[in-house]
Amino acid sequence: MTALIACSHGTSDVAGRAAISSVIDDVRTLLPDVRVVAAVVDVEQPQIDEVLAQETADQVVVVPVLLSVGYHTSVDISEAVGAHPRARQADPLGTHPLIADILVDRLAAALPDGWRDGDHVVLAAAGSSNPAAAQDVDLVAERLRTRVPAPVTVGFASASTPRVADAVAAARSAGARRVIAASHLLAPGFFAGLIRSAGPDVVTAPLAPDPRIARIITDRFRAMPR
Repeated sequence: MTALIACSHGTSDVAGRAAISSVIDDVRTLLPDVRVVAAVVDVEQPQIDEVLAQETADQVVVVPVLLSVGYHTSVDISEAVGAHPRARQADPLGTHPLIADILVDRLAAALPDGWRDGDHVVLAAAGSSNPAAAQDVDLVAERLRTRVPAPVTVGFASASTPRVADAVAAARSAGARRVIAASHLLAPGFFAGLIRSAGPDVVTAPLAPDPRIARIITDRFRAMPR
């Protein structure tokens, strides 16, 4: 038997929990022959180390339901995986090409009257002290620049710079008439609140729930060698 451990961050936000639960249910539909188990690294239960300690499957793949490399992937999840003799860790989700597709759709939904001259997009991510996380976000920003008719810069809600508020202010100083924060977040919660309070004119919805997130998780799972 193979088990997929879908390990998200965890949140106290009810809508955020519902969004992640919806994604994991979609994964179960896509992988009916795989046992899909939810775990978290913070705030909620069950924690990833506890889940892995009880896992008896012949093969175990932990997919970080996170958007970039960071402390949770490189420390929390990696240490838990390292303590299990049959567990392996897949890549996080953020560099998958479908992320840009979802962001484009979220922007379209947030701009029902279309794009305007003077629009500017700030790709607003949670942030991490790990430089690799910023590189992941930069890759998404590069993809977004080829898909939208407006400049795209990056801002972070915490841990990294520039902060979203500074990126919004810089866009306005450069002549932007409307600043749209494209939420590079999986679900509603604490970081979504920070982005909303950073002063953009428009904020897009988070990426989940969306069936394409489940497709990304299954792609990460299937990419692991058997």
